[in-house]
Amino acid sequence: MPRDASATRAKLIAAAREEFAECGIGGARVERIAQQAGVNKERIYGHFGSKEKLFEAVLAQALEEHTQTLGSPCGDIGEYVGRIYDFHSRNPQVLRLMLWEALHYGEQPLPDEERRAEHYVHKTAAFAQTLGLPPGRDAAVALLMAIGLAAWPLAVPQLTRTLAGGQEGVAATVDGAPLRDTLVAFARRMLPAPASSS
Repeated sequence: MPRDASATRAKLIAAAREEFAECGIGGARVERIAQQAGVNKERIYGHFGSKEKLFEAVLAQALEEHTQTLGSPCGDIGEYVGRIYDFHSRNPQVLRLMLWEALHYGEQPLPDEERRAEHYVHKTAAFAQTLGLPPGRDAAVALLMAIGLAAWPLAVPQLTRTLAGGQEGVAATVDGAPLRDTLVAFARRMLPAPASSS
């Protein structure tokens, strides 16, 4: 891909990320994305083919950042939950994009569902090994619980505020401890690693 085409694609993805995070797939407008990127809207169709394909590219990039930042779910599971919480605290667009994706596709298969499922097979295997579980459904559900524990308070900040209290939003405290610390401690109790044999 020529350098200017690559730069245009990057500008479109950056502009689209903001637009999709704010408005979702249905509410996003290619005119606004093109204007924000400083290009003609026909470039969107030339590079991506459709608004939905542009959304897929935006989300694929966001999920790749997520994977690169978090690494494998091994070691201290509490700290892994803490890393997920930290990532989404710093990158609220990623959760918003995933929630918009869920609303848009509902029960329909995602365009890249098989690739994502393969990615999670490897994550689940690492998670299972850390917890001393056989790879399979129980380990997958345990990983889903850990991700939910970290992400849900940030996905629904209004629920976090009303349940955990405080005016600090998602930085609320529970019994005087920062919410992140409470989640990490809870994950360690809920998903303890096996005791090492000596």
